[in-house]
Amino acid sequence: MSLFLTMCTFSLVMSITPGPVNLIIVNSGINNGLKKTFAFISGATIGFTLLLLLIGLGLNTFIAKQSSFFTYLSIGSSLFIIYIGYKIIKIKDNIDIYNNEEKTPYFYEGFLIQWLNPKAWIASISGVSLFSSSDFVFYSFILIYFFICYLSLIFWGYIGEKVSYLLKIREYLKYLNIIMGSLLILSAMYLFYIQFI
Repeated sequence: MSLFLTMCTFSLVMSITPGPVNLIIVNSGINNGLKKTFAFISGATIGFTLLLLLIGLGLNTFIAKQSSFFTYLSIGSSLFIIYIGYKIIKIKDNIDIYNNEEKTPYFYEGFLIQWLNPKAWIASISGVSLFSSSDFVFYSFILIYFFICYLSLIFWGYIGEKVSYLLKIREYLKYLNIIMGSLLILSAMYLFYIQFI
């Protein structure tokens, strides 16, 4: 029972704490509502779960032999997060916040961002090192993480949707999008900076 609680706690802490994916989900919840954000949430959850599974099956051993992999991952993730941040900043303010398809993040973006998200790699490698003592423990951990990750990301989308009621005035929404997009870009630039200092 204590192992189950440890797996649940680890999964919850790694899923619910703020990161680029959660920031995008909150912003999409604000701009599009939870229902339209669900495709991105699904992509992010499935993308992470697949990453976790492949690392557990030995992808990390292969990657450890590639000395420049994490450098390229850092560069790629920084560029992709900057791109998403730019998209958020450029969202046109619209009073009808739930009726603008150009703002809606896609399933493939959620899937891809997890593979380019340093937090997802750290969570996966740490989780595999902690919970791979047997096949049963490992696959139980993946299943637990899948459900907790899904619920955590849905929670962030729900929070965004509820905040949207306070931001019906388009000027507020415009400034929030600029702030959220800028935070994503700054976090990506920081990731890039720490890779090369």
